[in-house]
Amino acid sequence: MSRIRGKDTGPELTLRKLLHRAGYRFRLHRPDLPGKPDIVLSKYRTAIFVHGCFWHRHEGCAGTTTPSTRREFWLAKFEGTVERDRRKQRQLEELGWQVITVWECEIDSDPSTAVKIVADQLDMECKRSYFGNI
Repeated sequence: MSRIRGKDTGPELTLRKLLHRAGYRFRLHRPDLPGKPDIVLSKYRTAIFVHGCFWHRHEGCAGTTTPSTRREFWLAKFEGTVERDRRKQRQLEELGWQVITVWECEIDSDPSTAVKIVADQLDMECKRSYFGNI
């Protein structure tokens, strides 16, 4: 498990490249924010997490498998990861940050769609800030 990357994963690099190409500027893994989000768009007060389907348990995804050996160990480990994700998201929202989660399978299947999802959510947040709840 020491070879499992926590930063600069393939899906994360792909999303960063496409966001930068689309004109978004960001910071990476800000340690002063809960959960050290993968991508931070300070201008929009938005934190983006790029989650792997296996580790973060993307519901309904084929990548969400459970090893057949030591099943109890893995289930407890996955449950802890999902709970930590929820807690960090809640903390960010309490600080006034919008949180976007992009799944590995979304980036792998069609990277441009993943960028569009992020851009649409950012656009919606900008409209809210100017016009109130819409």
